[in-house]
Amino acid sequence: MFASPVHHTYTGGYSELPRYSAARSPDSPGLGRMEQLGVFHNKPNQPVIYKVQVTTGKGLLTGTFDSISITLVGTNGESPKHLLNRVGTSCCHESAEEQEVPCEHDLGPVLLIRLHKDPYSFFPESSWFCDAVRVTSPQGEVFRFPCYTWVEGYCTVSFREGTAKTPTDDSHYLQRRHRREELVMRHSKYGWKEYLPGVPWCADIDTPESIEYNIHFSFPKASAFFGRGTAALFEAKMKGFLDRPYSWEKLEDIRKIFWFYHTPASEYVYKHWKDDEFFGYQYLNGINPVVIRKCTQIPANFPVTQEMVAGSLGESTTLKEELKKGTIFLADYKVLEGVPTTLVNGKEQFIAAPLCLLHQKPTGEITPIAIQLSQHPGHQSPIFLPTDDGWIWILAKTWVRNAEFHTHEVIAHLLRGHLMAEVFTVATLRQLPMCHPLYKLLIPHLRYSIHINVLARTYLISQGGTFDRAIATGRKGLAVILSKALDNLTYTDLCLPDDIESRGVGSLLNYYYRDDGMKIWDAIESFVSGIVELYYKNNLCVQRDYELQAWISDIFTRGFLTRRSSGIPSSLRSVPELIKFLTMVVFTCSAYHAAVNSGQFELGAFMPNLPSSMRKPPPQVKAAVTLGEFLDTIPEMNTTSQVLSVLWVLRNEDLDMKQLGQYDEEHFVEEEPKQLITAFQERLAHISEEIKKRNESLELPYTYLFPPSIENSTAI
Repeated sequence: MFASPVHHTYTGGYSELPRYSAARSPDSPGLGRMEQLGVFHNKPNQPVIYKVQVTTGKGLLTGTFDSISITLVGTNGESPKHLLNRVGTSCCHESAEEQEVPCEHDLGPVLLIRLHKDPYSFFPESSWFCDAVRVTSPQGEVFRFPCYTWVEGYCTVSFREGTAKTPTDDSHYLQRRHRREELVMRHSKYGWKEYLPGVPWCADIDTPESIEYNIHFSFPKASAFFGRGTAALFEAKMKGFLDRPYSWEKLEDIRKIFWFYHTPASEYVYKHWKDDEFFGYQYLNGINPVVIRKCTQIPANFPVTQEMVAGSLGESTTLKEELKKGTIFLADYKVLEGVPTTLVNGKEQFIAAPLCLLHQKPTGEITPIAIQLSQHPGHQSPIFLPTDDGWIWILAKTWVRNAEFHTHEVIAHLLRGHLMAEVFTVATLRQLPMCHPLYKLLIPHLRYSIHINVLARTYLISQGGTFDRAIATGRKGLAVILSKALDNLTYTDLCLPDDIESRGVGSLLNYYYRDDGMKIWDAIESFVSGIVELYYKNNLCVQRDYELQAWISDIFTRGFLTRRSSGIPSSLRSVPELIKFLTMVVFTCSAYHAAVNSGQFELGAFMPNLPSSMRKPPPQVKAAVTLGEFLDTIPEMNTTSQVLSVLWVLRNEDLDMKQLGQYDEEHFVEEEPKQLITAFQERLAHISEEIKKRNESLELPYTYLFPPSIENSTAI
C-alpha cells in the first residue's frame, strides 16, 4: 500500500549498462577480476541461473490473468525479459511461486528489477497487487524487493533492492537515477490543493472515484464502511425517525434509533449523563481529553466567587486554597465565539462559547462547579451553579456538551486527527522514495488516510453534506472554527509530554488518557529512536538528507501555512529533533486518533450527552426550565438520526484493521529494524496487560488507548 514504483515504457535495456564488465587484474591481463575470484566458474555459453519468487497479495482480486515478466538489473548488466506466470498457476491470489531466470553471465549485485505486465490472449486487462519479489543469485545471495503496489494497465514498473538508504547512502548511478525518477513520478501523481482558506492543504483529489488504487480502501474495508452506513440509515429510515423534524416526546425514545447497537458504555452514558461526576469524567477520559487545563487564577471574564462555589467545595476549604493546591481546572471554548450558524430543518441554530470551572475532589472525582455560557460576563450572562434548581443546571451542562461536540469534531478529531494525518501522508508520498528509511517507518501509519478524508470532504463537510444538514455550524461555521484552531495549534499541543506539562494536568487523578498515552508515546519514541539511529549516525547526516528536509518543509508550508508561531520546525537539524517529530507523527496518526475517535458512538448514542445542535439561544437568566423546553432545545428526531448514523459508521472497524505495531508488509529487509519492530510489539503487549489489569477494577473501563484496539493509521 502507497508504494510508488517507477513506471516506464521500455524498448530495451539501459544503453549505457554493459552486458558484461570485469576489471582486469595486472597479474592476469587476460582474466577479469571477477573470474579470478571464482564468480564466473560456469563453462562458456552455459547460462547462470537466478531463482525468482514473486508474491501476490492476499486480498480479494489481487491476482491477474495478464502476462507478467521480469528483468533483473545488476551492476554487471541485465537479464533478458523472462515470462513468469503461466495463466492459472501463478500471479494469482496469494501465490508465491519460485521460478528460474537464466542469464548469459553473472549480473553482480542485483540493484533493480523490472516487472512487465502485458496482454494475454483474449483476457481483458486486470489489476495486479504485487507484494514482494525475492531474487537468489547463483552464489546463494538473496536480494529482496518490497513492492506492495497495485500495477494497473499494460506497463513496466521498476523497483530497487529493499535495503533502506538515505540519499547520501546511494553509491551506484542506477540507484540514484531510480530515486530521482520515482520522486518525479510521485510529484506528478500526488499533488496538493487548498481546500478552504486558512486550513491545512489536502491531496489534489476531487472525488472518491478518482482515488488511485494504491491509496484506495481494500475491498473488505470499502464493503464494511459503506455497508455499515447503508444499514444504519436504513434502520433509522424504517423506524421513521429520518422523516420526523420534530422534538422528541420522551428522552428514553432516543435510544430506539439503534436499539441493537447498545454497548455497556452506551448504557452507562444513558444512566449517568446527568451526573456531575460523569460530566467531569469525560474531560479526562472521554473523546476530547485535551481541553482541560489547570487554573491558577480565575479569568477576569469569568467572575466566580467563593460564595458561589462554597457549597460545591465544602466547608473545609476555599476557592483560593484549591487554586493554590492545583485542584481547580478550566475548560474554555473561546474558539466558538462569533462562529456563524446554519439552518437545520429550516430553523436557526445557536452556538455558545462557554467557560466551565471544575474541581477535583481528594477522592479523584472531577465535577463542574460553575458554568458561564458566554465570554462576556454580565446580567445577560449569568453563572450557573450545581445548586441551581431542576433542569436549568442540566441545560447549562448540555450547552457545554454541545460546545464539546463542535470542538471535538472540528478541532480534536478533524483537524488534529485527520487533516494532520493527510498532510503527513501527502508529504511522505511526494518527498520520500520507497527506499528511504523514513518512508519505510511511516508508510504503515499513513494507510487509507487520504481515502477517508476524501470521503469526509465528499459526504460530511461538503456543501449540502451532513454538517450543513444536521450540525449547527454548517460548512461555513466549520471553516471558521478550523481556521481559528489552526491559528492556535502548536507543536506543543501535538507532542503529548509537552501538552501535559503545558496544560498543567500532570497531577490529575484518574486521567487514563494521559497515563496510557504516555506509555504508548514512550514505546513509539523508543522504536523510532532505534530506527533513526540506525540510519543517521550524527546530526550532519540529518542536515544533509535533502529528501528529509523537503519532507518537513512540505509539512510546515502546506500543513501549517508557514506559521512560525506554531513552533513546527521548517527544517530538522539534529537526531533528537528528528526523533521527536517522527514520534509525534506516528502517535498522532495512531494512538491520538484512536483516543478521539473510538468512543464517538457510545458516548454520543444518547444524544443529550453530545448534541450536535441547539435550537434555542443560551439562557440569559436563571429562570426555571421544564423537560419540555429542554426537549425543544436539543436536536430533533431526524437530526439526531442523521448524526448518530454517521457516528455509527465512524466507530472502529475490525475488518482489514492493522493494529498499532502490526507490520504485515515487510518494508524493512534488514535484521536490525526487524528486531526493533519485535521489541516494539513486545512493549505494546506489556502495556496492554497493564491496561487490562487496571480496567478490571473500573466501573467504566477506559479502552480507547488499549493497544490492540488502536489502528496503525487514521483509517476511519
